[in-house]
Amino acid sequence: MKRQHSLSDKIPGKVYLWLAILIFGASSAVTRKLTEIGAQNLIGDRNPISLCNVLFVGNLCALLITIPIYWRQWKPAKLRQLSKRDWNSLTIVAILSGALVPGLIFQALAIAPVNNIVLIGRLEPPLTLAFSFWLLRERVTKWETGGAIAAFIGVSLTIILQPPSQTMMSMGSLHLGLGEILTAIAALAAAISTIIGKKYLSHVPLGIYSIFRNALGTIIFFCIALGLYGREHFMDVFSPFLWQWMLVYAAVIVVLGQFFWLQGLRNSTVSTASLIGSFTPIVGIIAAFLVLNEAPNMAQYIGGSLILAGIFISQLGMKRQTARVIASPQLSSTQIEQKIDMGMGFKGL
Repeated sequence: MKRQHSLSDKIPGKVYLWLAILIFGASSAVTRKLTEIGAQNLIGDRNPISLCNVLFVGNLCALLITIPIYWRQWKPAKLRQLSKRDWNSLTIVAILSGALVPGLIFQALAIAPVNNIVLIGRLEPPLTLAFSFWLLRERVTKWETGGAIAAFIGVSLTIILQPPSQTMMSMGSLHLGLGEILTAIAALAAAISTIIGKKYLSHVPLGIYSIFRNALGTIIFFCIALGLYGREHFMDVFSPFLWQWMLVYAAVIVVLGQFFWLQGLRNSTVSTASLIGSFTPIVGIIAAFLVLNEAPNMAQYIGGSLILAGIFISQLGMKRQTARVIASPQLSSTQIEQKIDMGMGFKGL
């Protein structure tokens, strides 16, 4: 074990970070591809790898993998240290980021181009920045403000300039895609969840934070889907074909991706991690092309260019502020997880 630990520490932090970005960035395209594989292997007239099954079973697989890692943090003594406000905050975060956000993203993946979801998902960081300034009174630099404004305009143009499609909703003279709207709502819910986590849950151990969020979020999503679609919607949830794909999916997308990211953070500066993390949308667009043969359209080129410009502007400010800050001494494991959620966007679950 010591030899393995020493070997992992010798690998540069940047290598781990880039591996994590490749995994997280490709998650949306991989999710869509899995549903297409399921459509080619129907059970009766049903797709065994439906988006609801991917979300539900994927979360179960993630829990099966993460519970053995963090079970020691679930000792009664540690649980009793959490206040009623802590549990209430954990519950709200679980509802928002564990059930609502992935549910909306998965529904959007069914009806909208992956590139749109990747780009519009970048609405979360500007919203989180605005809420941090407004509600938490955190200091915001002019670089961060300029970058957030550019990214927000880019997301807006990506939504507004979309070519007409059957899934669009008319609001007067404005036509908006339903999948794009769902992604924007998911970004808002994720930003609110991040703010609640930053204000009330930074002291909660990562094992309790992650497992509670995933477990309760999975239960809530299952109950909502059961009420909306009925029992028949989960008829194939025990299909061996579904589970063999989901075990690989959860192990790679969830556990391996987060391991690479956290390992990279331990051996990198905050500015380096933030810079590499900003390439997530680029990886997502490349993955959509390689995995799904989905090329960007004009709206995505225009909006994506502004979003990338906003990211670049923000990184200038980040580099000036945190070039000498090392991640591990300043941040608790739960705070790092919150930064992952905000910076990575949709990570497959």
